[in-house]
Amino acid sequence: MDSESTSPKVPSRQTGALRLAGFCVAVVLTLYLAVAYLIIPFGWTRYAKHHSTFDDNPRLTKTSDGHPGDPLNVGLIGTETEVKDIMAAAQWFAANPLGLRSDLKIAADTVLKRSYDAAPVSSLFLFGRKEDLAFERPVGGDPSKRNHVRFWRTVRVNDDGRPIWIGSASYDERVGLSHTTGQITHHIASDVDVERDKLMTDLQQTNMLADSYKVVGFHQVLAGKNGGGDPWHTDGDLQVGVIDAK
Repeated sequence: MDSESTSPKVPSRQTGALRLAGFCVAVVLTLYLAVAYLIIPFGWTRYAKHHSTFDDNPRLTKTSDGHPGDPLNVGLIGTETEVKDIMAAAQWFAANPLGLRSDLKIAADTVLKRSYDAAPVSSLFLFGRKEDLAFERPVGGDPSKRNHVRFWRTVRVNDDGRPIWIGSASYDERVGLSHTTGQITHHIASDVDVERDKLMTDLQQTNMLADSYKVVGFHQVLAGKNGGGDPWHTDGDLQVGVIDAK
């Protein structure tokens, strides 16, 4: 009988290191395959789908005399009725049309600091026509200050055949004279992203959006002046809400 005891072999440090290296390679390879063949293609498909919907649109509105207007920064997908319904649910009021009566009323209410929930907004132009829809949300009892947005229906529809709307949201912070024409007008706050984000937050709180997303880099020019001479700036993104279909 052999008096020497036989002990189990202990893996060498080199063997353990090789196994660890092999495991790391397998993890990295798995992550690479997932990112390269699943995540990135999905992201580009979503990016291309969303961008193709809005990329052929202008970036700025125009005034009636051809001056650059406010930048476009929001989009909605849904029927006209759905747009009106979600805006009402978000407590944004449809603006009254321009006219002598409404003009006199907003002038009087501004002087007297009386609330005018459906005050008219000046017309801006896109696709050769003024806005199709306009909404506002008053701030206190002063008509000179308000959240407001104009929407135009584009010629495009989404994959489900639903209309696509593009709009310009900005905050009126005071009434004054236009720096370009001398006419009485509202002056907007320069950071138009704040108003864009407020509108989307209000819409999301209605629970009537099926989806929302950003079109990143929609604007390449990130600052300018509108027809009233007001400076504006943006991060360049367009916020889009997809209204839940009825």
